[in-house]
Amino acid sequence: MAISAKDVMALRQKTGLGMMDCKKALTEADGDMAAAEEILRATRKKEMDGRSERPAAQGRLAIAAAADNSAVAIIEINAETDFTARNDSMIEAAEKVAAIALAGGAGEVTVTPEITEIIDDLRITTGENISFRRGRKIEGAYCGYYLHHDSMKGAVVAFSGPVEGDVSTGVCQHITAHIPHPEAVDADDLPSEVLDRVRKDAEAEAAESGKPAEIIAKMVEGKVRKFVGEATLVNQKYVKDPEGKKTIAQILPDDTSVQAFDRYVVGL
Repeated sequence: MAISAKDVMALRQKTGLGMMDCKKALTEADGDMAAAEEILRATRKKEMDGRSERPAAQGRLAIAAAADNSAVAIIEINAETDFTARNDSMIEAAEKVAAIALAGGAGEVTVTPEITEIIDDLRITTGENISFRRGRKIEGAYCGYYLHHDSMKGAVVAFSGPVEGDVSTGVCQHITAHIPHPEAVDADDLPSEVLDRVRKDAEAEAAESGKPAEIIAKMVEGKVRKFVGEATLVNQKYVKDPEGKKTIAQILPDDTSVQAFDRYVVGL
């Protein structure tokens, strides 16, 4: 049957693929638009599956938050080029995946058939190796988030009680920007093996000083305390404090604490 240019253009606008590919698919499907779309999808997916080894070092983050601030989800999608990572279809897809993550259970995001379909559609229309890298949903009495303007880095945090928006955003900006990056909420949240390693390294270094045992013990405890202060979020000096004196714990409302947080940077 004859395939009209109007139908070819309509299929091209819907799929983002070339005119010749669209015309070939419509011809094979006897003009059935839906069937032609499925033919294109299957053909292109097969082609892209053979290119999955290509590096996807670019990408973007997306964040979705519950209307009542009781939950927030952050996800990362990778692409091969910065151009694709910044285009409208990638932005829309990332936002859809973040919404799906928010609707799911707390914790690491499980890749659903819906997410797979969204990623496959991106791979098909862009011709790049697009992949879902990771995602996490956290819940709390109040959740905040921050996404940098380039969508390449961001943070999410869950609090045990209500927090003003500017403080919540400020904590997320701190998590994103502070060096060293926080590894845990507080000392109790640090893995025991991490503290054991820090203590052993401090003991070995202090032993070389030749000082008395009681002095060595104080040196070790001092180094462990310093590490905990630098590595735990609530003990870090708040980056937005003008005087640089207040810790994260000190800027929070009374009886409100940080329950969980996560920091994402594309490719890291």
